[in-house]
Amino acid sequence: MKRLVLICLAIVGPSSGFAATDEGARANAKTQARAIFAGGCFWCIEPPYDKLEGVISTTSGYTGGTVANPTYEQVSAGTTGHAEAVEVVFDPERVNYDTLLDVFWRNIDPLDGSGQFCDRGNQYRSAIFYLDEAQKQAAEASLEALQSKRFSDPIRTEVVMATAFYPAEDYHQNYYEENPLRYKYYRWGCGRDSRLEVLWGDEAGGKRKQAGGD
Repeated sequence: MKRLVLICLAIVGPSSGFAATDEGARANAKTQARAIFAGGCFWCIEPPYDKLEGVISTTSGYTGGTVANPTYEQVSAGTTGHAEAVEVVFDPERVNYDTLLDVFWRNIDPLDGSGQFCDRGNQYRSAIFYLDEAQKQAAEASLEALQSKRFSDPIRTEVVMATAFYPAEDYHQNYYEENPLRYKYYRWGCGRDSRLEVLWGDEAGGKRKQAGGD
């Protein structure tokens, strides 16, 4: 399904550049932190975080593999070890990492170890890429809680140390805003929302209510 949409893009050309790759948008201040999540198609992981209060920016990209500066064509071929992922820059004084984890889980299928929804292969695996020990502990605790309290089938989502993150090509950034009709068609055709509803019910795609301003 995703390749069909990209064929259309080849005709009309990529969208204009984006600001998320600027160094100034990277987490380099006390009021900014980073998180990296892989949940299948990165087009679909950006929107729930962009809507979350306290999130400063999201960037679609590639991580977890061995090839430097990979292209979409290389990653989608499944030979680089990279997964499509999203880097989230956020203000920890306004939203905490646990909330980001809650949003992540409720936008993926954690029981699928072979990809996500209609996108198959290791490049579409789900993973939490932690950047420090605190994130690792929080991610592992959230996974264990879901496994013990919600799912009887084993959770296949990985919790692994972050490696280099490579921003994707410009036309992938904010795809849901730049190409809303194509995005909606892709998301519907991929069966993402129907599967999320089965897994999460009323919580599908949602965010946990933040307490104490976090």
